[in-house]
Amino acid sequence: MSSFSVLPQGGLLQDIDNIEYVKYSGKTYRIKNNRIFGICDEVEALKQTIYFILNTERYEYLIYPDNYGSELKGIIGMDRDIAESEIKRRIKEALIQDDRIENVDEFIFEYEKDSVLVKFTVFSIYSKLYESVVI
Repeated sequence: MSSFSVLPQGGLLQDIDNIEYVKYSGKTYRIKNNRIFGICDEVEALKQTIYFILNTERYEYLIYPDNYGSELKGIIGMDRDIAESEIKRRIKEALIQDDRIENVDEFIFEYEKDSVLVKFTVFSIYSKLYESVVI
């Protein structure tokens, strides 16, 4: 007869009100030209995060949670006025998921043939960052 006759029981959280949330450092691997080298943190890590969020289409990759990435593909073909409004909303919505980012504003649109360069300011816990994305 087996000595393991008792089935395991589910775990219980005793003091759920006393849970401490730990904020991890902003350190991450530095990625440049599809190569990983060294570590970066704070502003440099945040810039890298912004780049990856805006260049990852939301819901397209199962490895990422539903709140990661942007939804910029669906904007192609929209009327310019509607597209600008949607681009602002979608970029802000994508980036504000990161708790280091407080706001995204000051959008500037520069059109060239079949693309638009969107410049914007990211207000983070570190400083103002001036970022851009081509759609």
